[in-house]
Amino acid sequence: MIKLSYDIKNYRQDILDLVSEEDTVIELGCHLGGTTRLIPDTCNIIAVDNSPEAVDEMKKLENVNFISGDVRLHEILAEAFKITQSCDVLAIDLGGGYHPDTVFKVFYIWSSTFKPKHTVIRNRGVLEFFNSAIGSGEEIASDEGYLETYHDSGIPPLIKEFDLWTPNLKR
Repeated sequence: MIKLSYDIKNYRQDILDLVSEEDTVIELGCHLGGTTRLIPDTCNIIAVDNSPEAVDEMKKLENVNFISGDVRLHEILAEAFKITQSCDVLAIDLGGGYHPDTVFKVFYIWSSTFKPKHTVIRNRGVLEFFNSAIGSGEEIASDEGYLETYHDSGIPPLIKEFDLWTPNLKR
């Protein structure tokens, strides 16, 4: 199942409704850990954020594998993949209302790599697009937390257009 929301309360409740004890949860955009702290301690949690402020806050959480880095970078994806090769819940909160194209690309890459049962995305632009779109009547849908059309196994190759998104990713 893929769930979309914008309100942080709805996003957090969606995660809590989907998480079971001992699930593996990957949280992209954990910020200072407000949502992370709500996830049961019995879960295997991998949290990723590129904010310098997140480092000290996330170190306070004993049950979390924290990765400091940009989720758009291939090496960050590879670092998470070394910890686990699958997840039960993928939670994505990258800026809340900004850059729906980036959020969708990150969703595609991470979900096709980890094949979650459930994905929860918090992004106003993606939700607005979903609520505004009218389908052509074609029934193409996925029951999983990833797009079943893109079921390739393993980490997708480095995507060259990442360099086009932002000059901050260029080395």
